[in-house]
Amino acid sequence: MQFSKRVAAFGDEIFAALDDRKNELVAQGRTIYNLSVGTPDFEVPSHIRQALIDAAADPDNWKYALHDLPELKQAVCDYYHRRFDVEITPDMVCSCYGTQEGMGHIGMVLCDEGDTVLLPTPCYPVFITGAAMAGATIHYYPMTEETNYLPDVTTIPDDVADRAKYMVVSLPSNPMGSVGTAETYAQIIEFARRHDILVIHDNAYSDIIFDGRMGRSFLSYPGAAQVGVEFFSLSKSFDMTGARVSFLVGRPDVIAAFHKLRSQIDYGMFLPIQHAAIAALTGPLDSVRRQCADYQARRDALCNGLRSIGWDCRDSQGSMFMWAPVPERYATSVDFCLDLMDRSGVICTPGSSFGPAGEGHVRFALVLPPDQIAKAVAAIDASGILKS
Repeated sequence: MQFSKRVAAFGDEIFAALDDRKNELVAQGRTIYNLSVGTPDFEVPSHIRQALIDAAADPDNWKYALHDLPELKQAVCDYYHRRFDVEITPDMVCSCYGTQEGMGHIGMVLCDEGDTVLLPTPCYPVFITGAAMAGATIHYYPMTEETNYLPDVTTIPDDVADRAKYMVVSLPSNPMGSVGTAETYAQIIEFARRHDILVIHDNAYSDIIFDGRMGRSFLSYPGAAQVGVEFFSLSKSFDMTGARVSFLVGRPDVIAAFHKLRSQIDYGMFLPIQHAAIAALTGPLDSVRRQCADYQARRDALCNGLRSIGWDCRDSQGSMFMWAPVPERYATSVDFCLDLMDRSGVICTPGSSFGPAGEGHVRFALVLPPDQIAKAVAAIDASGILKS
């Protein structure tokens, strides 16, 4: 069978390779500390689970949804007002099955074959996948330690910017854990306005920001609503990862085009999940705030712990991830990850998974409690991997 060039362009999934090696070590009786995949380990709040149970008990809710419930769209609008002090209307909202799916498809809405898109590097892999599926030409803009892992639009040549259809911005960033400033967003918005570029903002981690900062929506910033949209996810704030609930929010013309594509490939989100999403959006946020404090405790345990054993790493400012340099003697981040797993039982993700500028680093996910993270740090220290 001759498969498409599109499929051939996708590399092997590194998470699968790491998982295979993990299973081998588990079979040997080894203790494993899996800090590779960003799957929250917190419970979904009970009122959200109950809303799904109650809705699933109604036989009518097992039919095709066909559209987003009006109550769901209004719940998103009300949440944006309550949480971000942003006024939006229902025509500015469309659901999708998680930001992964939404970002994978939106390039096909915006681009023709050969159009240019601007992606950060390092970045989450689906940004690259979505552009590739659309047949777009990717121009990477770097996010480096020298700029605090924030976008610097001055590095993008004017002729490239003039050709670009959209620019992905992801803050707080996965994998680097950097958090945008008002100045950063002002520069991006002016850049997009000047070059007629649509900004697509990935807002997965606005509720996981540390050291007293307050997460905001891209649409909170002046001029953003005219040049951009954002994906807003319930996965990390409310731990609803398996339910796959995200929303594209922003310019009505982009929302309408995105909905047009989605209407060709699916029959709407399962109605009990829509009711669970309404419960999340309209319910109390105390669990969200407690969870943020818990993530910060994990960040402190990991970053302080690694520095105490001689691994120089920066504090993550937000997200559920931490970015750390690979010891210089390793040729690749994959080599280091496999050696780290074999010697210590600690699993992290190689930076090469996150685009051209990811090599030379690894990503840790804050998915274990502080006492387990302390044991993982001790296992790294005992392995001697930082000393030899």
